[in-house]
Amino acid sequence: MTLKPLARRLSLALVLASPMILPSVAVADDASLTREMIVNDPAAPKSGATNADVTIVAYLDYNCPYCKKSAPELERLAKSDPKLKVVYKDWPILTEASVYGAKLALAAKYQGKYDEVHKALMAIPGRKIPAERMLAAVTASGVDMARLEADAKAHADEITALLKRNDAQAKGLGLQGTPVYLVGPLFVAAALDYGQFKEAVAEARKRAGKS
Repeated sequence: MTLKPLARRLSLALVLASPMILPSVAVADDASLTREMIVNDPAAPKSGATNADVTIVAYLDYNCPYCKKSAPELERLAKSDPKLKVVYKDWPILTEASVYGAKLALAAKYQGKYDEVHKALMAIPGRKIPAERMLAAVTASGVDMARLEADAKAHADEITALLKRNDAQAKGLGLQGTPVYLVGPLFVAAALDYGQFKEAVAEARKRAGKS
């Protein structure tokens, strides 16, 4: 069965992730580009089920309006689907402030507040959001800012290394921009609403024989 019917219904391009897109450990030249590291990088923030049957890997930028449009839809899906896991790949490519925002979110992970900061940053309307406005949104999210600043310094090398891995993975996958969602074996380079996310997950489960 081809993906054309699904692609028409979603009005976007969905293609199967081949071994060239998600390489196995045996064929990857760079350890950060293996299927395992793309889907299960231990440093990448995650939400949802620990025993998931479908994983969505989301490459995002906090200055991407399309990422912001889809963010609450993906959050809604993750909360409603008990067998779904979401892996967040901060890929700040649009502005210097995007890098700043990504580092804030990843620093918040160390106090268990990545989701709160991620949501606060994605909720800022518009594009080219300056760092000062991002900082204000994060401060208003209720995180411990003193702890966040301390963690940002203490884990600076780890955060930078993760962002470099995310960038290497995105380039290795041939991504052209954000958002991009790897939904199980499906590759989706478009903003999705709740229904479209749900349909893509259903298709991923169907292909895995789990529906």
